[in-house]
Amino acid sequence: MSDTSARVADSTGNWVDTLAPQWARPYLRVSRFDRPIGSWLLLMPCWWSAALAGAMAHDIRSLPLTIVLFLVGAFVMRGAGCTWNDITDRDLDAKVERTRSRPLPAGQITVKQALAFMIAQALIGLAVLLQFNRFAVATGIASLVIVAIYPFMKRVTWWPQVFLGLAFSWGALMGFAVTFGRIDITALVLYAGSIAWVIGYDTIYAHQDSEDDALIGVKSTARLFGAHTHQALILFYGLAVVLIGVALASGDVRWPAWLGLAAFAVHLAWQIQRLRIDDPALCLRLFKSNRDAGLLLFAGLLADAVMRAA
Repeated sequence: MSDTSARVADSTGNWVDTLAPQWARPYLRVSRFDRPIGSWLLLMPCWWSAALAGAMAHDIRSLPLTIVLFLVGAFVMRGAGCTWNDITDRDLDAKVERTRSRPLPAGQITVKQALAFMIAQALIGLAVLLQFNRFAVATGIASLVIVAIYPFMKRVTWWPQVFLGLAFSWGALMGFAVTFGRIDITALVLYAGSIAWVIGYDTIYAHQDSEDDALIGVKSTARLFGAHTHQALILFYGLAVVLIGVALASGDVRWPAWLGLAAFAVHLAWQIQRLRIDDPALCLRLFKSNRDAGLLLFAGLLADAVMRAA
């Protein structure tokens, strides 16, 4: 098989296709290093919580290292999670146009090879986690339960995006676990706000596959909401902004954080206004734009943390 035919349908022309060694490409693809947007979205709540906790502690001396460790951890653990997802979904992926060229259904690597690679990524994630206090280590390990069950949820519930939200928002708890050695109400409200955000953006993402999902019986909020997706996004994105705002108020933030939240809210409103659920390419672009939305909020929180620690 030529490498051109081995490329994943919805990810071409990236650094994996052009720069990575041939033998490494299926592994990099199964862990989505050719599509880092998911890693960025997993990272955003981690950075939010680290900056907010640092601001509340009036101490950001450890924040740069925490930011770097969260960056590494998010990328390798998202890779491990995607590898697990592809192992469990390999038969379903073979039936969907967008995913049938992924390494496992395409036969580029075996299940045993994918499992070994998943374990290697998880061990790197564990090495990162062990740099933190015991409570943070235990909190991080607890997330694996949700990660393990998430791939099966699309088979049994119309709300698999909720379980993705539980997993992808876990970082909203980690910043507080690392900084304070506990999880308080501020962290929990931030976590809830992030879950609402994830439900929104992953509904947009799922609209790419809604027709194929209907044919093979896979459930999603995209199929559930259908023509009412815009109204659902208003609800969930609005809930995200409100809950994150409550968390910021609980953390007694200053104006830079509020400015960041306002920019975040405007970005989400822009997504809703732009969305056309029958345009898969647009759905993908809007989904990816959530990295920028998350970075706008993080910039405000980071500026607040620096200001309060001065």
